[in-house]
Amino acid sequence: MYSQFPTALRFSVRDQTRNRLAGLLLVLFVPVWYLVMDAMASGEVLDFKLYATGEVLHVDGGHLTLISAGLNSVTMIAGFVVFDAVRRALAFDRRLVFAGYRQSTLIGAKTLAIAAVATAIALYTALAILFFWRPTAAGWFAVLAGFAVIALTYGALGLLLGVLVKRDLEGFFLIIMGGLMDTFLQNPLGNPLANKPILQWFPSFGPMQFAVGGSFGGTALWGRLALGLAWAAAFSTVGLVIFRLRTRNRTHTRRPTGR
Repeated sequence: MYSQFPTALRFSVRDQTRNRLAGLLLVLFVPVWYLVMDAMASGEVLDFKLYATGEVLHVDGGHLTLISAGLNSVTMIAGFVVFDAVRRALAFDRRLVFAGYRQSTLIGAKTLAIAAVATAIALYTALAILFFWRPTAAGWFAVLAGFAVIALTYGALGLLLGVLVKRDLEGFFLIIMGGLMDTFLQNPLGNPLANKPILQWFPSFGPMQFAVGGSFGGTALWGRLALGLAWAAAFSTVGLVIFRLRTRNRTHTRRPTGR
């Protein structure tokens, strides 16, 4: 059984990294999206509230928009990659279970693969932001941490949708529209709902608070980062439970009955 995990992990990583469209989006879309947002956003000073401390930061609107644009890029790409890979591999995973693979092995491999791919997407997106804005080292690591957590969250959402919805269009629509609404509502630039308590119920709230607090206020809001991880854990738990149900071996050996 121990030899099953490396094979299952290799399959999971392969499925999530062979999506050429997602790779193209990561390499080309992210810097272009930063360029467009940087050109459109003004450098006016905005008020951004840190809910953990009650402090209101006065931040550069252009730099804040770059953070929200990065979060938006990560949500779409991470969610798309995992959703597409999980949905396409579901029938194959079911056959692996029938062939003797343990479901716990497949679940562990998928979880690790999602974490690795999400971290790589977040790292590239955080590095790309340096071409448009140079925060302090601590500020950049705060942005990276926020990107990593939102990538895990939407990777977990992609897993959930991959085992739940029946068609590609449904999953892509939910990921794209959900990510757009989620991330850009956190930006006070042109959004009347920004700094309102209702935003605390959105998955990107914790990562956005941590990234902004670390890059502009020099404050590490670890509780807010943990809130983002809680969203990731919730999505992945539900998704893995459904994955377990959909890949279980329903064949039963019937005992002969005496006459």
